[in-house]
This record gives sequence, structure tokens and C-alpha cells, in this order.
Amino acid sequence: MNSEVKQAFAHPDMRSIATASDDMLDRISVRNHVIDVEIGAFQAERGVTQRISFDVVVEVKASSGAETDDVDDILSYDRVTEAIETEVHSKRLNLLETLAERVAGRLLCEPQPVRVFVRIEKLDRGTSDLGVEIVRSRGDGLSVSSDDQSPAVTIIHLDQQALSSEMLENWLDQIVALKDSVILTLPNRDQDLSSSNSVARRRIELLAIQQIAWQLSERDERCVVVDSWTELDWGLKNGQLSVWAPSKTVFDSPDEAISVEYRAEVLSKWLADQLGAEKHLTLDATCPDLSWVSAE
Repeated sequence: MNSEVKQAFAHPDMRSIATASDDMLDRISVRNHVIDVEIGAFQAERGVTQRISFDVVVEVKASSGAETDDVDDILSYDRVTEAIETEVHSKRLNLLETLAERVAGRLLCEPQPVRVFVRIEKLDRGTSDLGVEIVRSRGDGLSVSSDDQSPAVTIIHLDQQALSSEMLENWLDQIVALKDSVILTLPNRDQDLSSSNSVARRRIELLAIQQIAWQLSERDERCVVVDSWTELDWGLKNGQLSVWAPSKTVFDSPDEAISVEYRAEVLSKWLADQLGAEKHLTLDATCPDLSWVSAE
């Protein structure tokens, strides 16, 4: 076996050493950090947990930690494992590649790291350990950042009466004129989304909301339907009037509470909580101007 193949299958610290520059860096590593987590794109991976193993090497510039013996002067192992735990539990993900990017991005937001090697393996899928390994450097422009300053978010829930009102276009004009980061949430047709525990039924109910979202988009092209966290985030940061189609984000969520309560108002409040919304408002169809919103 040649040296390149050996490096490919060795622990990431071997790859770190093999690709080191003349500027010598210290290395911090966490090996065989195993967590039970729900992750995966296949239906068989939903609703169950599986073991995934992390091997992480962080290259850092030499610090004064050895002299001061002060944990604040170094990147501690806890910061590495906290980055893993935070990203594992922040939301349900389909891909190991996404999780690896997010862990690397979070670590590179710390002041010490220069390069980060992340290997993640699934231990319970088939007869082999299946995994990915990435290397990322400071300045790569990763989208996941613990220092990311998200805009203040306003969630506006439209009930069925408001959605069918002749005033809707006027209200949308006023919302756009606010120049706030706004996401619209919509009702279900019958407003009763808790009648069945059937997964199929709940999907049908969520898809009914998505159908209403697309109908609103057809009615007013300023309303852009979004169904993923990435699209929600992009819309908020780019002044887009987003209309939430909830199926993907709800079914990808590890939050057990939301899996049994699908009333539209509850979903709207849940989204506001997930995004840390500054305001969660309901449109009152009886008022012609911005006084129609009332804080919940």
C-alpha cells in the first residue's frame, strides 16, 4: 500500500502531518468520539438513532498555554467536543458532509485554529464503516459560523380569513415597505392539524399548507416559497419576503413536541422559536393598516 493510500485511511493527524507547511503548527485531536444521533437521507434512518464516530484534528498556532497552564490560553478539548455536540443537536441533518462542514466552520470561528480536519463515520450502516473526511482552513468562507450575525426576524401568521381577504395585496405592500426580515406562515384549510397520529396523514396536512403557500406565490410573485433552513436563512439575509412551506423543516426536526402538534398556529410559533424571532405577529383581517398586527 503506497503512502497516499495509507494517509487516506489513517487518522486525520497523519494527513495533517503529511500536508504540513514550514510554519509549524500545534495539533489538538479528538479521536473516536461516538454519539448516538438521528441522521440520514433514507427513510430507514428516520425516527431512529445510529452511532457516528468523530475524529477531529485542529491545527493551531503555538500559544502561551504551556507556560501559563491556563485553559483560557488554549483551544481546549471541550471546545472541540462542544462544537460537535452543538451541531449534532442543532437540527436534524441528512448528510455527513453537511455535519462535517458545520463542525469545521464552528471550530474555525475560534481564534486559535488555522486548519481543521474532520472525519465522521457511520458505524451501524451495513458491514462497513461509512464516512467522510474534510479539511478546511481559516479564510475558506464557510457559511456556518458561530459568530454569524443573523438579522432580526419577524414572523407574521396569516389566518384563513386574512388570506382570503381583498385587502391581502395592500397588506403585502405594507409588509414589503417595512423592509424588515419577514417570514409569512399560513393556515391549514380546516385549522385542525392534530386529528391523527398517522405519519401519512400528518404529511398530507403539512403538504396542504405548502399548497396554500404556492397559491399565494402564484397570486403575488413577491412571495417566495421556502422549505429549508438554508433558504430561510438566505431569504432573511437578502430581504426576501419568504413564505414558509413547513414539511421539510418539521420532519427534519429532532423536536419531539412538534411531531405531535401540527396546528398551523403552533407551527408558526415553533418556527419563531427556532429562528429566535424578535416578533411573532398575527394578521387581524379587520384593520386596513399596520395596526392589524398584534403581538402574541
